Amino acid sequence: MVMAQHTTTPVNVGVVLYDFENWVGKMWLSCINISLSDFYATHAHYKTRMLLNTRNSMADVFGAAAAGLDLIKNAEVQAILGPVTSMQANFVVELGQKAQVPIISFSASSPFLTSIKSPYFFQATQNDKSQVKAICAIIQAFGWREAVPIYVDNLYGVGFIPYLMEALQAVDTLVPYQSAISPSANDDQIVRELYKLMTMQTRVFIVHIFPSLGARLFIKAKEIGMMSEGYVWIMTDGMTNLLSSLDPSAIDSMQGHWAYNLTLREQKSLKSFEFDGKRNSINIIQIWLMQS
Repeated sequence: MVMAQHTTTPVNVGVVLYDFENWVGKMWLSCINISLSDFYATHAHYKTRMLLNTRNSMADVFGAAAAGLDLIKNAEVQAILGPVTSMQANFVVELGQKAQVPIISFSASSPFLTSIKSPYFFQATQNDKSQVKAICAIIQAFGWREAVPIYVDNLYGVGFIPYLMEALQAVDTLVPYQSAISPSANDDQIVRELYKLMTMQTRVFIVHIFPSLGARLFIKAKEIGMMSEGYVWIMTDGMTNLLSSLDPSAIDSMQGHWAYNLTLREQKSLKSFEFDGKRNSINIIQIWLMQS
């Protein structure tokens, strides 16, 4: 009597992150592997097994596009998880559309991406515009009459501003100035912009930028006295979701100011999460990634 062998069919899936060597990149990849392990532990009867094909975008739009193209043409993946930023996702989605390969982004949150009418793009994260009402509710509750947005001058930042402006207008908050900071701004350029803000009467700032750029912004703001009493800084979750990855000096410079973030209900499966032998706090991006 011949016994049927238990065989599985491999399914190639691409993963585009921006750095597998730093803490964040390793954590995200670990989340994916944990999610796969948990899934197949409870679905052992499935005949397919996902095989991860990882690529490094090098934190660059063209690097992400090259990684996506390589995964589609050479690895022949059936889906791509990532890339990380909205700018990168905008490029990779076009490749997925042409090749009919689904692109699932767990962190690209620009409202602009919702305008992409592609059946092959899935934005498995909270849209940035969902934050504006909560932010404006804080401003209204404290009776602040003016606020200045500080945002990164790219798709991620520019796509958020129209929704913020509309929400601020709804609570009768004036916006005398909008501060756009280049993604490649050096420290001198950041300080120059901060001094410009110091000359204005407005002392309430809404910050919507990447963590790496935001860390330098807050350190410089503290150095020139803009984190003292009388100033109000409100951060969107673009910063707060990855606070644990920032330098301690950057986190220290933000103490005492408002931050928008989602609250995670503690679950048994999260309590035991470990990485490199140490317990680490789980942020919302990691949850979205594991659920993607």
